[in-house]
Amino acid sequence: MTQSRPVRIAVQLQPQHAEYSVIRDRVKELEQLGVDVLFNWDHFFPLYGEPDGLHFEAWTELASWAEMTSRVEFGTLVNCNSYRNPDLQADMARTLDHISGGRFIFGTGSGWFERDYQEYGYEFGTAGSRLDALAEALPRIESRWGKLNPAPTRKIPVLIGGGGEKKTLKLVAKHADIWHSFATGDELVHKLSVLAGHCETVGRDINEIEISNELRDKSVEDADSMREQGITLFTLGITGPEYDLTAAKQWLAWRDSQNG
Repeated sequence: MTQSRPVRIAVQLQPQHAEYSVIRDRVKELEQLGVDVLFNWDHFFPLYGEPDGLHFEAWTELASWAEMTSRVEFGTLVNCNSYRNPDLQADMARTLDHISGGRFIFGTGSGWFERDYQEYGYEFGTAGSRLDALAEALPRIESRWGKLNPAPTRKIPVLIGGGGEKKTLKLVAKHADIWHSFATGDELVHKLSVLAGHCETVGRDINEIEISNELRDKSVEDADSMREQGITLFTLGITGPEYDLTAAKQWLAWRDSQNG
């Protein structure tokens, strides 16, 4: 695939093990530093560390981010489709779009963290049934965006995470503006080929889709190689209680060297 997109750096402020006052301060600092995108995640309990540690809900947190920032794009990496009616998700996304003046990214996925489901009373099902539910939800979400008054301020970008070749990548081809991949090297080459095939089937150019990946445990050399493979959105996950921004500053300097 060809790429002419600039490199972008995202930071995922994982909403765990921190007081909200700290999260608020880091959001402001990261926008001032020049981060392109801020993400949280859509879970109800910490994913690592103390399992019953401090934790906050994603969407209500994002409304706070929408008001306290003025430039950075933001969203969930990723929303769990199982937790909310699809039309409600669309309305929530449209509202955040307006609060922020058109900076919200609708990152979504099928869900996977079983404790969330068990403790909050959702049916866990299977990986396949959750993906099928996401496939049913996405057209409803897009349809609702066309009915809401007022309409979204822009075509809300859809980010889909995951690499399943039969279902997930087909959804990416049909619906996503951004694909969040965990694959690198030969695996990424293969999955991009699969995605290109799905795009051809639905009559879409794969180059319309921004390719996103993780920076955790990656070196500059790794990131350079990933850039050559077409990845342009790089996400660094950081956790509480303090959210060390040292690595974020280093990756922003690398971004600037890539973009000239």
